[in-house]
Amino acid sequence: MNVVKGSVVKSTAGRDRGGYFVAVDVTDRFVTIADGKERKLSSPKRKNVRHISPTNQVISLSGMTDKKLKRLLRELEPEANGEPVTTGRE
Repeated sequence: MNVVKGSVVKSTAGRDRGGYFVAVDVTDRFVTIADGKERKLSSPKRKNVRHISPTNQVISLSGMTDKKLKRLLRELEPEANGEPVTTGRE
C-alpha cells in the first residue's frame, strides 16, 4: 500500500467508514489520520493500514489548519476516487 504523509485516504472500516482523511504520519503498520472536523490535526486517529484505501490525491500539510483541511477534503471527496458527484435527488 503506497500511503505517504499528506495522502488523502478513505476509511474502509470502523465508525468513520466511508469518510475521507489525510495521512498525518505513516509507519509500517499504522497511519495517523485527521479530517479537521471530528479528528483535528492536533489529535489525529491511529488507524491500521488495512482499514484505509489510498486515493491518488496528495496535499501539502505545511501551514495547514483544521479549517483549511476540512474545506479541502470537502472539495476533494467526490472526485478523490473518480466517483460521480450526486445530489441525492436522482
